[in-house]
Amino acid sequence: MADDQHYDVVIIGTGAGGGTLGHRLATNGAKVLWLERGPFLPRERDNWSSEAVFVRGKYLAPEAWYDRHGNEFQPEVNYYVGGNTKFYGAALFRLRPEDFGELRHHGGISPAWPISYDDLEPYYTQAEHLYLVHGQHGEDPTEGPASAEYAYPPVSHEPRIQQLSDDLEKLGLHPFHLPIGVNLEEVEPGRAARSSVCIRCDRVDGFPCLLNAKSDSQVICVDPVLSKDNVTLVTGANVQRLETDASGRTVTGVVTALDDGSTTTFTGDIVVVACGAANSAALLLKSRNDRHPDGLANSSGVVGRHYMRHNNDALMAVSKEPNPTRFQKTLAMNDWYLGADDWDFPLGGIQMLGKSDGEEIHAQAPRWAGKISPDLPFDVLAHHAVDIWLCGEDLPQADNRVTVDAEGAIHLSIDEKNNVEGVKRLRHKLDGMLSELGMHEHHLLDRSLYLHKSMPIGATAHQAGTVRFGTDPAASALDVNCKAHDVDNLYVVDTSFFPSIGAVNPSLTAIANALRVGDHLTERLR
Repeated sequence: MADDQHYDVVIIGTGAGGGTLGHRLATNGAKVLWLERGPFLPRERDNWSSEAVFVRGKYLAPEAWYDRHGNEFQPEVNYYVGGNTKFYGAALFRLRPEDFGELRHHGGISPAWPISYDDLEPYYTQAEHLYLVHGQHGEDPTEGPASAEYAYPPVSHEPRIQQLSDDLEKLGLHPFHLPIGVNLEEVEPGRAARSSVCIRCDRVDGFPCLLNAKSDSQVICVDPVLSKDNVTLVTGANVQRLETDASGRTVTGVVTALDDGSTTTFTGDIVVVACGAANSAALLLKSRNDRHPDGLANSSGVVGRHYMRHNNDALMAVSKEPNPTRFQKTLAMNDWYLGADDWDFPLGGIQMLGKSDGEEIHAQAPRWAGKISPDLPFDVLAHHAVDIWLCGEDLPQADNRVTVDAEGAIHLSIDEKNNVEGVKRLRHKLDGMLSELGMHEHHLLDRSLYLHKSMPIGATAHQAGTVRFGTDPAASALDVNCKAHDVDNLYVVDTSFFPSIGAVNPSLTAIANALRVGDHLTERLR
């Protein structure tokens, strides 16, 4: 396609950052072009198939990245309108106030942000309301102050999860309702109203929602503004590089390969990169020119560096009593987020996963050989499974980085043992409580299939940090408004801007920041 239009803003990517920013700018009257590498996700029965989503990885991008040894792996990335939010669990947490300051971990230092929790707090509230987050402020003693309550009440626990919450409280802990973005109305606890879009099914986590009931970026931000005259979406648009004027200070063209085999160049007053931390860094590195020989916006040398992805464990405990729960992702606990009585460093957080089923359990059976008593066959496990996610902070290291080879392929080098002691201790604490929580002892089983972890490096869903923001142009690529220090009209609004990642899901912070940058760009365009 030839495109002779000029836009106020060209946004590359429609995920949590790019989709939210486009919605804010379009609503404020800007002429917006979204470029999305993939199509709309097909709505089909396989959307809700564990075998298709987790075992075969049907919707993962059919591409290879390479580790630091040159070994090929498949990353956990999804190229569709809505980006990775089509497959996220919609757990929408705020970072803790302490995450915005310098934090000392067992494995090193988590650096301070150039903005504070208070700077982002109004946008956290806006993000929670926009993405239909259900929750209750004040239940989690580690959370920061909120200027407004969630617009929607917490999703109720089903009986087995309510019992788990009660048992945790008896141990002196502070479980709380997990903040989750779903279009749900409950007529009574555990039962969706007839008018509710969400039906409280067991496909909440990691699956795309056939009912459009999950608050992903396509449903919440893209679809509602597509009919506006000032909004254009081009799918199948794989951006190859960004071109600048002779000074190198202004992006003048977004060179894009289209699905029909043609290549065209789009133009806009502002260009926003929001492709995901690895792909955003790769795009800037591939856009090197005479003025930017090390990559666009990379005079600091930080582009591609300080990659982070969380230290995660996806686990399955085995309940002594059956667990017929369907909508299981309703509970979380952060008692050891910042430390413990026997450990002076942060451990991380605990939250529920979506309910595992027979297909996933049978697929993972070889991993569990010899770990389960013979009187608990696999076909019983699914009915007794209680699925849990442990999340610890990965620390930014300069050598954890994204690079691009001569053919444009992404190479990802990471230290897989970076700051892992905290989440190991978190798992040990959980393991020590199993009997008091009505679980079989020493039956924390690996659910790596959930993470698509055929190789540990492949779990890239929470990637962040490759185009960090800051006040010092020598040590950061972006300023506090996420504008490139080196380029006057270039912004980055996915999780690339994170200087640290905390130990909660990063999506809400990306969404809130996109709203913040959206207000800045609205004023700039005026």
